[in-house]
Amino acid sequence: MKIKIEGADFHVEMCGNGTPLLLLHGFTGSSGTWMPFCESLGRHSYMICPDLPGHGKTVVEGGIGYFSIDSAARALKEILDGLGFEKVDVLGYSMGGRLALAFALTYPDLVGKLVLESASPGLESEEERQGRRMKDHELANFIKERGIGPFVDYWENIPLFKSLQLMPDTVKQAVRKQRLENSPDGLANSLIGMGTGAQPSYWERLPELEAEVLLLAGGLDQKFCGIAERMSERMKSGKALIVEAAGHAIHVENPEKFGTIVSGFLTHT
Repeated sequence: MKIKIEGADFHVEMCGNGTPLLLLHGFTGSSGTWMPFCESLGRHSYMICPDLPGHGKTVVEGGIGYFSIDSAARALKEILDGLGFEKVDVLGYSMGGRLALAFALTYPDLVGKLVLESASPGLESEEERQGRRMKDHELANFIKERGIGPFVDYWENIPLFKSLQLMPDTVKQAVRKQRLENSPDGLANSLIGMGTGAQPSYWERLPELEAEVLLLAGGLDQKFCGIAERMSERMKSGKALIVEAAGHAIHVENPEKFGTIVSGFLTHT
């Protein structure tokens, strides 16, 4: 369905029954990321899956400011308000995990449980953020100049997704198809507005989180394993769980294990 808010026309997919669960996809993904989990997670959760700004069928009518992580968090609140939800569990992957964290810190009363898959609180120093912003702008220009095809060719071969390349062709083709359905301008604006370089650091704010938090990382993704462990140490109620033989995209590389872990966490009281 379409949900119009100021500055954007959001496409949102919904399925399942039970406690509302807001699911936020990663960079180059879409709401389709979560549709394979309608049967498993949908048994206990009413899944709310928006296409984030710059992705899928969501159309942003405003300027680059509407692509910031703060603006995206406000938009999510408006969507939930419009749907009549006062409290939701939240699951975010990678870029969506950074947004999920920002949302939980901005609107703590709206969040029940929080699942962060291969997510980060951002870069700790301004020097690191400045360097990352330069790289994000360069990549955004690459997308605009070369188009979506050459960008996806590049993106699916970066080291972060090395283990994903070991998956069956049907899985890789499904991921590629989803990536190719995004627009070059949308992805470029997302990089500039919501990239890791543009995001403020949330490291010092992690102790503020009151929600119970599950931090997932793939055992083959050593960088994010370390980040998850460090994050859990700063949280009041955070647990890091490493999924062996999986990389950055756990939900793609081992969907059955991912669904079982998430279901167990969300339904445990």
